[in-house]
Formats: sequence, C-alpha cells, structure tokens
Amino acid sequence: MDRQQEFVLRTIEERDIRFVRIWFTDVLGTLKSVAIAPAELEGAFAEGIGFDGSSIEGFARVFEADMLLLPDASTFQVLPWRGESPSTARMFADIRMPDGTPSPADPRTVLGRAMNTASEQGFTFYTHPEIEFYLFKPDVEPGQPPVPVDQAGFFDHVPYGTAHDFRRAAITRLEQMGISVEFSHHEGGPGQNEIDLRYADALSTADNIMTFRAIVKETALERGVFASFMPKPLLGQPGSAMHTHLSLFDGDSNAFYEAGAPYQLSKTGRQFIAGLLVHAGEICAVTNQWVNSYKRIWSGGEAPAHVCWGHNNRSAMVRVPMHKPGKEQSVRAEVRSIDSAANPYLAYSVLLAAGLKGIAEGYELPPEAEDDVWGLTDRERRAMGIKPLPGSLDAALTEMEESELVAETLGEHVFDFFLRNKQAEWASYREQVTQFELDQYLKQL
Repeated sequence: MDRQQEFVLRTIEERDIRFVRIWFTDVLGTLKSVAIAPAELEGAFAEGIGFDGSSIEGFARVFEADMLLLPDASTFQVLPWRGESPSTARMFADIRMPDGTPSPADPRTVLGRAMNTASEQGFTFYTHPEIEFYLFKPDVEPGQPPVPVDQAGFFDHVPYGTAHDFRRAAITRLEQMGISVEFSHHEGGPGQNEIDLRYADALSTADNIMTFRAIVKETALERGVFASFMPKPLLGQPGSAMHTHLSLFDGDSNAFYEAGAPYQLSKTGRQFIAGLLVHAGEICAVTNQWVNSYKRIWSGGEAPAHVCWGHNNRSAMVRVPMHKPGKEQSVRAEVRSIDSAANPYLAYSVLLAAGLKGIAEGYELPPEAEDDVWGLTDRERRAMGIKPLPGSLDAALTEMEESELVAETLGEHVFDFFLRNKQAEWASYREQVTQFELDQYLKQL
C-alpha cells in the first residue's frame, strides 16, 4: 500500500467518514457513482471493486461484463455538500479488466494514454477551462423554453441576485475540494454564468470538470433552481462554451514560448496550433458531441464556426492571447470551439493528439485571421483559405469516421461505440417534427 492510500484510510478514520463514493464516467461523459463502506476500501485499493460493465454506456458487451473499479487515492476529497457527520468522500477510479489490464472503454484511460504519448516526447500537457452554464427557474412548462433566473448580461453586478450568491457558494465548495478558481462572472445570456478553473495537467483538469459539474448541479438544486450545461438552450441567446487554454511544458519550461518570435509563440507552439486546425473537422464530433452543439457553433456571436486562428480574435477557432512581458509561462493557445457538454477526457485526448501530430509532421501555421470571421462573406473566407467547421453532428461524424488520428487516440472500442451512439442520436433527431416546421409549413402547404 502506498502513502496516498495510507493517508486516505487514516483520514477516513479521523474524520468519521462513513461513505466513500467511487466516481467514473461512461464514454459520453456521464458521471457514474458507487458507494462503498470504509471497511471495504483497503481491499478495493488492492483488488478493485467488481461491477457489471454491460450496464454502462460503452463499457462492455454482456458476455464480457465483469469489470473492476480501481480507486485513485490521489483524487480523494471530502464532499462539502455532505459535510454533516458522518461525512461522505469521493475518489475517481480507473477501469480495469478482470485480469488487471486497463479497460479500452475507460475515458480516463484514453486521456492517460494520450498524455503518456506526450510524456514520451518530453511534454506535459496543461489545460485551463472557462466553463459556461445557465441557471434556470425550476418549473418549465411543457413545450415552453426554460426561464432564466435573471435578465442580466455580461459582467453585470446584480445586487442580491441568485447568480451572485450561487457563484460564491459553488466556488467555496470547489476550493474546499482543492479545485482552484481563477475568475467568475455573469456571462452574456440571461441566467448565464462562467467560472474559470486554474491551470492543471489535463487529467487533473478533466477530473476537476466532472467534479465542477456535480458541485454546480448540487448547489443549484439546494437553491431551488437548476443548472444546465446544454450547449444552446435558448434561441437568440449565447451558447455555453468551455474555452480551453492549452500549453505544453518541457520540465519547467513553456514549450510554446520563444523570445522575440511573433506573439512570443515558438515553433513548437505554431506547429501544435497548426495540428489543431488541420484536424479540426475530424475531432469536432468529440469536442462537440451533441446535436445541440451545432446550434451553438452556427448561431453567430462569439461561437467559432470556421477553422482559423488569430491573435486576440474571438471569432477564430483558436486564439493566441496577448503575452504579458516577463510571463513566459503564460504563452498559450485557446481553443474556442469546445462546448461545456463535452466529455473532457475524450475532448482533451483528441486536442492533444491533433497538436502533437502537427509537431511530429512539422505542419505550417497558415496566416492568422485578423478580421471578424463572421463578418466575412463565404467568398471572402474561401479566398483566404478558411474552411467551415462541420455544420451538423452528422457532418462531424462523417469526418470522424474517416480519421485515423481519432481512431488511434480513442482506441477501437471507444471509437466504434461513440460513432454508433452518435449516429443513432442523429437518426433519432432527424425523425423529429419540430415546432419550427409546424409554424412554417402546417398552414401553408
């Protein structure tokens, strides 16, 4: 037993923790949980916890159902919304096959494998997400849009506002669980909020995002509202993004930094961004995995719909933020296409793989987009070599299906399940008769 596991067992005894929840996600990024008694934890560390993988989306077929949860002691935290005595704690788990080998269906394993590839090249992959979400009133009339908790806008200060108190409570809980928050504010849509997490390695960030979603939803329910990470819940209002800042470090040095280079962006950084652009269409189904995701991308505003990069250009898919003198560590790339409903483990895996491919193949970064890309005509964008992102989940899946990069990154099991699940989602969506169609055609035809 290692020191972290010993620390967990000692803390459980000292803090009168009676329930330990083991967390993991399915292929689509849905949080799963099983509670065990503290007396069972030592055995779980040594041998894992058996469960029926065939009951979880994308994990196993019926004839190969037996799987194991192996708790990761480094992720142990007491749940602040279960702070009464006796307390409840949680740990994330890695999924193992009965013989102890990593499960090919575990999203956490997929990201760990991608990060190991980066490590073999001397890099550590860091991410910093800006997570947007909406707060709605609890009662939604059938067939009616949800009602936001306020009518405030970007950066508005709302005295005694629900969102104001909500963000304070949620951030307090995040920090109690060791998750550092950098900024928080009201976003552009009514009832829309943003909370930005601090930089961490990508695996820690993905764990933090799953914890973040749980905390946001728990905190909202306690306040009589509900929180949604749906990419585009309201017509005519901004969608919810998860803009993510990315960088590679070689030891303590930022591999994206080069003194004197344009925007202080190194050759490695330029090649990494070029990889994101070259493979943007192939990875889009993973970073934007829902039918509704494409309503956000193609609704205008600051949502990027075209494959390009720019310096402080918020209409571009990839932005290179302004470098602060003396802050070499801050040189980074910001991917603005990813939305808040993505599975962070898989999304960060394909972003990393695309960037590393750009480095390995020596991709050339095209000229930056200096104009508002949304303000250009289709002809102007074509003349500049700016391609569109996929216009629908169906189009994104078509590109993903032909992608060797995505198949290799996700592994055969996750790749096949993800495609089949999302193709079924598109087929179901395509059959729907929407209110738009009824309003447009019912009395005209």
